[in-house]
Amino acid sequence: MQQKMSLAEVEAVARAAHAGQTDKAGLPYAEHLSAVAEGVRSRGGSDELVAAAWLHDALEDGVLSEEWLDTAALTQHTKDVVRAMTKRPGEEPEAYAHRILATPGARLVKTADLAHNADPGRLAALDRPTARRLTQKYAAMREHLGLAADD
Repeated sequence: MQQKMSLAEVEAVARAAHAGQTDKAGLPYAEHLSAVAEGVRSRGGSDELVAAAWLHDALEDGVLSEEWLDTAALTQHTKDVVRAMTKRPGEEPEAYAHRILATPGARLVKTADLAHNADPGRLAALDRPTARRLTQKYAAMREHLGLAADD
């Protein structure tokens, strides 16, 4: 049986996969991944969910493949959460939220993701129209997931 990747190994893979990417504010994308992983940990998430947090955008951003995830030395639970967190092209927000809610642990990872995405400090670095659009988008997703505004 294959030994599972450590959290340090998962972090290293995620950082390498997203190397050179920046977020909407121009910051290294790995800072977002780190914040989401810490958000999951601080909300009581297991190591499996922290691993999923590090990888939550990897498939969607195309920096890691489905084939990589299939063969990665990760638990099935981590893989399921990563897949649940991966938005599909043209997917309606309601369908995306439904998949997250149907996957144990994915709501916690998405909660940490939304909390970091909606951080006022991050939004302040964006132009007003973009910040307003994203604030509305994140609020709608929190509503779909049954999250309070302060979750």
